[in-house]
Amino acid sequence: MNQVYLLLGSNLKNPSDNLKKAVLLLNEKTGIQTGISSIFKTAPWGFEHESFFLNQVIKIQTELSPLDLLANILSIEKQMGRKRNGIGYEGRIIDIDILFFNDLCLNDEKLTIPHPLLHKRRFTLTPLKELAPEMIHPIFQKTISELLHYCEDGSLVEIQK
Repeated sequence: MNQVYLLLGSNLKNPSDNLKKAVLLLNEKTGIQTGISSIFKTAPWGFEHESFFLNQVIKIQTELSPLDLLANILSIEKQMGRKRNGIGYEGRIIDIDILFFNDLCLNDEKLTIPHPLLHKRRFTLTPLKELAPEMIHPIFQKTISELLHYCEDGSLVEIQK
């Protein structure tokens, strides 16, 4: 079984319900959830938007390959109403990113693992640290705790109450 960490994010309609629905669909279509972080309220990253995001990291076990997992994730996003316009960052009903897939390093035209920006994003590192503080990033050879400590992103990230 493959150990995978996924980042979920939502800031449109009902973000809390969107995260819950995404977790259920991921359990049905991708693998068994073995860990889940707190939900964090986070500022938009890389663009301006009037609504904050809710973000959460989940850990799953899956028998899917990375590209099959990606196909299932894209299907779930579409089923939940995600529309991609191809013009960059924007508000979204749901966004699901593959952060880690075992200790695989993959650079495919459709998918890069580990996620190429995770070390620059406090909204990713903070919930990931809850689940795997001592996990070693296979490229940077630093723990998630170390990556968060040195992260230069000063964006708001706080536990959702």
